[in-house]
Amino acid sequence: MSKGREGAAAGGGAAAVLLRYLQEQNRPYSAQDAFGNLQREHGLGKAAVVKALEQLAQQGRIREKAYGKQKIYFADQVSPGPGPRPCWHLAPLTPASLQEQLPAASDEELRSLDGEIATLSGKVQELQQSCRQMEAELKELNSSMTTHEVAREIEELRKDCASYTEKLERIKSATNHVTPEEKEKVCSEQKLYCKEWRRRKRMATELLEAILEGYPKSKKQFFEEVGIETDEDHNVTLPTAV
Repeated sequence: MSKGREGAAAGGGAAAVLLRYLQEQNRPYSAQDAFGNLQREHGLGKAAVVKALEQLAQQGRIREKAYGKQKIYFADQVSPGPGPRPCWHLAPLTPASLQEQLPAASDEELRSLDGEIATLSGKVQELQQSCRQMEAELKELNSSMTTHEVAREIEELRKDCASYTEKLERIKSATNHVTPEEKEKVCSEQKLYCKEWRRRKRMATELLEAILEGYPKSKKQFFEEVGIETDEDHNVTLPTAV
């Protein structure tokens, strides 16, 4: 076979493949898209695809439309056949035109669709609730200590416990402990001193009140002139008994 016949055969084969592909897909394709979709399966070259599409358009077997420098090709929607072909529009579909092309749904179909919508809406709500729970868990985990931080905290607490244990052992092993007799003596002395403190404070209070009965100024002014300082001035309180 001569090269001319081989080219013609290849062109005819490419045209048949492209025509059948455009009719089956019933959607627009550029030459590049058609080449990319069919090259691996049919081994068509890009030049052969471009030439076959142009020939089919010239023959009126497919339609061609230019958008700037790019051309798209699609099956002829009014080509003869055993039945009506689905209509594909290049212009945007309006709600009115779309309603004209779509068949009217029956009441049963509408009820079925409403049921599917309700089921899917319930699933959406469940997923949203699950997402909220996961977000709350993630927030809690992000605010918690990491494994490394917990391990470091445990190590520090162990060191503190060891230090306190050592200190306790030193205290237990010390020989200078206070004997019960010494403790009893200290407590008795504290009681005696506290009792004397209360007695002298009561005596001083009674004496000052007697003086203030004939004093023309206030108690505060009297204390300032005499130079008296009270326990309250130094935030001192009587110790509790041991």
